Amino acid sequence: MDILSIFTLFGGLAFFLFGMNFMGDNLEKLSGGKLERILEKLTNNTIKGVLLGAGVTCIIQSSSATTVMAVGFVNSGIMKLSQAIGIIMGANVGTTITAWILSLTGIQGDSLLMKLLKPESFSPIIAVIGIILIMLCKEGKKRDVGNILVGFAILMFGMETMSDAVKPLAEIPEFASFLTMFENPFFGVIAGALLTAIIQSSSASVGILQALTVTGAISFASAIPIIMGQNIGTCATALISCIGANKNAKRTAFVHLYFNIIGTIVWLSIFYIANAIFHFGFIDQATTPADIALIHSIFNLASTALLLPFAKQLGKLATLTIPDKGNDDDMPFIDERFLNAPSFAVEQCKNMTNKMAELSKKNLFLAMSQIGNYSQKDDNEITENENKIDMYEDVLGTYLVKLSSKSLTIKDSNEISKILHAIGDIERIGDHAVNILGVAKEMDDKKLSFSDKAQEEIGILSDAIKEIVTKTMNSFENSDVTTAHMVEPLEEVIDELKAELKIRHIRRLREGRCTIELGFILQDLITNYERISDHCSNIAVCVIEIDKTAFDTHEYLHEIKTGSNSNFVKYFQEYENKYALPKSNIKAT
Repeated sequence: MDILSIFTLFGGLAFFLFGMNFMGDNLEKLSGGKLERILEKLTNNTIKGVLLGAGVTCIIQSSSATTVMAVGFVNSGIMKLSQAIGIIMGANVGTTITAWILSLTGIQGDSLLMKLLKPESFSPIIAVIGIILIMLCKEGKKRDVGNILVGFAILMFGMETMSDAVKPLAEIPEFASFLTMFENPFFGVIAGALLTAIIQSSSASVGILQALTVTGAISFASAIPIIMGQNIGTCATALISCIGANKNAKRTAFVHLYFNIIGTIVWLSIFYIANAIFHFGFIDQATTPADIALIHSIFNLASTALLLPFAKQLGKLATLTIPDKGNDDDMPFIDERFLNAPSFAVEQCKNMTNKMAELSKKNLFLAMSQIGNYSQKDDNEITENENKIDMYEDVLGTYLVKLSSKSLTIKDSNEISKILHAIGDIERIGDHAVNILGVAKEMDDKKLSFSDKAQEEIGILSDAIKEIVTKTMNSFENSDVTTAHMVEPLEEVIDELKAELKIRHIRRLREGRCTIELGFILQDLITNYERISDHCSNIAVCVIEIDKTAFDTHEYLHEIKTGSNSNFVKYFQEYENKYALPKSNIKAT
């Protein structure tokens, strides 16, 4: 075997790894986040988790990707550790499908059917179809399918190249002698684990082992411990991915590690004990690619069957490894692993923004209830919630900037634009809630209170504010354009209410029925209310304009102010009647 054969071997490995990654990435892209959503909605049924984990891994051709996905779900609080255990077991089962596909390289026969089943026969056809789809379709699912087909053809070409490159090794006695050391279970497991940890893919390391079977030097005695070691080595990806994650995410990665280590110890022990008793005749026979696929499948299915009843115990073992050391920070978080599935990442950002909006609304309503009824307990809750709202804005803003650089559909791009425009206004509503709380505290400290008439008027304005905030948040969370159109008319009514309340306050000052100090407090309060309605208007306009795949606030507001929007006039009159202030008997001078 000369230097060119070595270059050919590594070149084939490069094609193989590129094809596998390229195919997996486009399979995930084609799913549009659907696979992640399926896993996200997983119930506490461990068996269902196994089936889903196996199914997703079969589709994306990577147990590491599925496991890392599970770590990300647990890290973001979307999934519990107990739910992730089933997915991890299923991922180990699902990854065996790759080995069966690669075993097609070992098919023998001269019939037309046998020839067509060989990768060297069908890979060029698949590559041609893929290239045609890529050239004809500039974007969309057809192009993704083309990429998948080309990725598969490259993968199979790499497999064939590796097999051809190692064939000369069969004539080298030193190579066969070298492989006999792996018949020792300990060395075989270590070799398989190291190889897989280095290339970060059990499917790829199994493929390399299948390629080496063409030399005839890989016996069952060598293959069995190497394959079991490969399953342990694939845990490296999850372990690396959990660095910097929370304790439950780390426990998820350790569940994956313990699953494979326990399975390896148990089944290797049983196999070699049985071999010592029965002396299996096949142990020294040379393996084929199909034999490697069979061993790989049997081990993962047997390990799943063995450990499935002990899923809770696996979770407890991981918890003992990563013990509780106080509470994790209750900080909003979206795992960066989801950036590889942009559609799903956008959905998670939307869910987090909805939580932020609900928290902002809750804080505002609680702050409004403090006017004339201040409570230190509620003050603490509002302050704590405000800190969390600020965290939401920081996390979402940073994450969305990263997400914007990914390959996005038009729908996802519009959703990101909507969120980016809205989070600032949602955060500002939270700030005004804190300002309103400050007004309530000042009144409580100074033992001040509004007159009955002023309280009645403020109550009407407060009701209008509660309605506009509720409608705004509902329109944003549900992308409800109809409800969004009802916000601007109410905002105009609130502007009128603010102006009228100022006039009436001045009248009360002239009559001596109100103090200047209370006047400043009232002015501060209604100004915060009016600015809240402005932020609601911004959010509603954003929902309306994004629905039209545009964003022109001025055009929409100009259309309203020129009176060309009949719905605006209708809603405005309804709100004007609903929130009419009681008549005042004093004329302004």
